[in-house]
Formats: sequence, C-alpha cells, structure tokens
Amino acid sequence: MRLRVIAVGTRMPAWVDEVFTGYARRVTGTLKLQLREVPAGPRSGARGGTAASATRAMGVERDRLLAELAKGELVVALDEHGHEFATRELANWLAARMHEGRDVAFLVGGPDGLDSRVLERSDFRWSLSRLTLPHALVRVVLAEQLYRAHALLSGHPYHRE
Repeated sequence: MRLRVIAVGTRMPAWVDEVFTGYARRVTGTLKLQLREVPAGPRSGARGGTAASATRAMGVERDRLLAELAKGELVVALDEHGHEFATRELANWLAARMHEGRDVAFLVGGPDGLDSRVLERSDFRWSLSRLTLPHALVRVVLAEQLYRAHALLSGHPYHRE
C-alpha cells in the first residue's frame, strides 16, 4: 500500500528532504511512503501579493494537486480544521486503511492553504496540530507520525505509552 505525500513547494531546505527520506526508508513491509512535490502557484509582490493573487495561486496549486491524484486513492487533506489524532488513534486509522487496501494521498497546501475544491475532493481532513506549522515542518511531522503509527502496528518498541 502506498502512502503518498503530495505537497506544494519544491525548494525545501536540505534537512527537510533528509529527514523525510529517513522516515520513508523506515516504513517497510506492505507500506511505502513517498513524496511528490508540486510547484507553488505564482504570487506577485514582495510579501506574497494581494488577496487576488493568493486566490489565483491557490487555484493553480489546486489544479496541480488534483492532477496528481491516482484513481481509487483515499484523499486526506492536511487542514487546520481537520480531525486530530492521538498516536494510538492514528495507528488504528492507518490499520483500517491497510485493511481496505486503498492507497492514501496526503495533500499539503501552499502558503495560503488548500483551495476549497481540494477540501471538497478530500475523503478526510487531518489536522496535525492546532498550531500553525511551517510547510517544511509539516512534511517532517507527517512523515514521523506515519512512521510512528507504522512502528506501533508492527510491534516495534519505538512508541512508548
């Protein structure tokens, strides 16, 4: 089963790629964790531009994200208003997805979040935290939490309760 993180943004610091790749390598067995980056939409102006340019950029990002989805994938939008999991709950949720056998695509938006049509297209909304996190850190936290859930399901002592 594939777990695909499809994220807006292509110029992350090297440490982000290194950490994500490290966790992805640790997700083994029947799961495979992958990252697919899509370019951010253009924003005009020195500080990100106007609300109109942000809306246009989000539309471009929406189209790029939706174009990456594979038929039959369960789509999970990373959204600040989504469901929050405790670690054991996330592991149980992941176990249920594994039982279904559907690949999962986790969508991470750009600087202005996800377009409403992406949220409508999603099957589930997940909030990593009520805190605002930098997009680079979202990738790292997401990969670590998916690894932790996988480790828990595998009986690995990584998770402590």
